[in-house]
Amino acid sequence: MSWPVKPLGQICGIVAGQSPPSETYNKNQAGMPFFQGKADFGELFPTVRTWCSKPNKLAEPNDILISVRAPVGATNLCNITACIGRGLAAIKPSDKIDQKYLLYYFRYFEPILSESGNGAIFSAITMSDLKEIQIPLPPLEVQKKIAAVLEKADALRRKREEQIKRLDELLQATFLDMFGDPVTNPKGWPVKKLGNLGLLDRGKSKHRPRNAPELLGGAYPLIQTGDIANSDYYLTEYNSTYSDIGLAQSKMWKAGVLCITIAANIAKTAILGIDACFPDSVVGFIPGKETNVEFIHIWFSFFQQILENNAPESAQKNINLAILRDLEVIVPPLNEQDKFKCVFKSIQKDLKSQQKDSLAQSDSLFNSLMQRAFKGKLELK
Repeated sequence: MSWPVKPLGQICGIVAGQSPPSETYNKNQAGMPFFQGKADFGELFPTVRTWCSKPNKLAEPNDILISVRAPVGATNLCNITACIGRGLAAIKPSDKIDQKYLLYYFRYFEPILSESGNGAIFSAITMSDLKEIQIPLPPLEVQKKIAAVLEKADALRRKREEQIKRLDELLQATFLDMFGDPVTNPKGWPVKKLGNLGLLDRGKSKHRPRNAPELLGGAYPLIQTGDIANSDYYLTEYNSTYSDIGLAQSKMWKAGVLCITIAANIAKTAILGIDACFPDSVVGFIPGKETNVEFIHIWFSFFQQILENNAPESAQKNINLAILRDLEVIVPPLNEQDKFKCVFKSIQKDLKSQQKDSLAQSDSLFNSLMQRAFKGKLELK
């Protein structure tokens, strides 16, 4: 089926974001909500993390927000009036195109768009390029039907994601039920510094530059801060590997080590499910005889935001080994921690594994429907 195609700039208005003066940023809800880039995006709508007292370029409800800088192509729906920074653009659909249809088209097109970004320092797409993106335009009634089909499949996918999130919350609730709030320690457990509960050491990446070609592309998994931030409880997936030369200037850690990020992503944790290397922006924790990694992993989840909010910031936020070693950890009896470890593994390996399989099926269905819809092969009633 062949549909007419038109450039985005002919069927939508586009507002390029522009960041207000940095001194007007705040976390105190003073002024207008401020979205800076893809980092503010949720599954469908962005999350307000920052406000600004002197807004420049604005997005309005029903606009589609698109990331135009590192990464390129990610989208969200704007549900409030907000200031947008230069990492975003606001697309304003006209009456020629259905908003949800256009949103899903961009999500279908995102992999191609992300590869089209250019720039010496980071990937970006210009407003001229954005305006020239070719949009297929079936009749408006057909657009709405396509959007309705994709929205149902997307809702199923998001429901599976929500169920997985609920399992994460169940683990935290179980921790609180067994041990109380680790911040206030209402059960009066003994407290010890993290550095006295096991071995803490930074990863190694001695060579500069760290991304030298001869270091990479071999057989040895290289775990980085983003892998940890985006992982589940046990980390088995990675995006980079070391060569023999890379391994020689680094260190291989055994599966079971708790990885803790100390730069960019602050105090995010994951348990290594494989033997792997990691750089000095990650700290490894090997527990002693008084604790286990599952207990410490969930313990960190209660302190992560506190540590991030208080992290020193220069070019990027970071903490150091001294800060980690000084953290005060509640130390319930090991047999109680081991009971929690059993719950942890049961939720992770049984319940969560089932939900992940269901999510994978939902993702596959959604992606298949998008492929068929925008190639004109989706059967519509």
